[in-house]
Amino acid sequence: MATSKSDEQSNESIERSEKLVDRFLDAIWMERGLSQNTLGAYRADLMTLGRGLSEQDKSIDMADKADLLGFIAKRVESGAKPRSTARQLSSFRRFFRYIMREGMRKSDPTADIEMPRIGRSLPKTLTEDEVEALLNAPNTDEPLGHRDRTMLELLYATGLRVSELINLKQSQINFNQGVLRIVGKGDRERLIPLGDESQRWIRDFIDGPRMEILLERQTDYLFPTRRGDRMTRQAFWHIIKRYAEKSGIGKKMSPHSLRHAFATHLLNHGADLRVVQLLLGHSDLSTTQIYTHVARERLKDLHGEHHPRG
Repeated sequence: MATSKSDEQSNESIERSEKLVDRFLDAIWMERGLSQNTLGAYRADLMTLGRGLSEQDKSIDMADKADLLGFIAKRVESGAKPRSTARQLSSFRRFFRYIMREGMRKSDPTADIEMPRIGRSLPKTLTEDEVEALLNAPNTDEPLGHRDRTMLELLYATGLRVSELINLKQSQINFNQGVLRIVGKGDRERLIPLGDESQRWIRDFIDGPRMEILLERQTDYLFPTRRGDRMTRQAFWHIIKRYAEKSGIGKKMSPHSLRHAFATHLLNHGADLRVVQLLLGHSDLSTTQIYTHVARERLKDLHGEHHPRG
């Protein structure tokens, strides 16, 4: 079946957009050392725009302000949230600044487009009792259950990102010093102290259940799957959801629920905000400050519940 001239032009537009997006991603990876997850998010945002523009036989570098406003309007009509729209607009802005810098166009079509107003949503933090119930949900008599319990213990004890947890290797653990060596976003390295409880779970897991899971297979990943592979984020998300249901937690969970709990519970017990920032691996203190609001709300609740004038 012959393709029409319009289809050929559309395909050419998409191919040009893909090449430009690839150049942009290579450049920001070299400049900023972004993770593959972040680069993937940029690619998804930009190619969604690129495919939309191809219907007008335009490649992404040819977009004007009207194109972008039309794209955003369609996204909003289809139910896109302000935070999602703001992220996409941020991706577009960074891309167009790049191609201007490279001399591929003279003006930035995003320059006069205002960012959607978004409130900083507070994480739905688990209480200490809910965390305890979640940690106790896996059946530790089974190798996979023991693995899952160790992962949950480690998340709550250290505040790791899920991507950092599933990529964790045995060589990153220093039992002598009681620390984890983590390379986080932007290739920033940090050392995180390991408490006695989390060290005990890790040692017990390595000494027995981990070998039962691997059988004769070899891997340096601390938490392998039944096939001996590295666990995916999606697989870990299913694990979290399953144990949350089993433990009767009614709150909406996310893969980072234990990371949020780690930060909030530290602040509730008097930890310094800058220490929490270092442990979480935040480059900007303002990112960590959201947890002070969560802690403050908890203090208000406690005051209202227990103080005679509450």
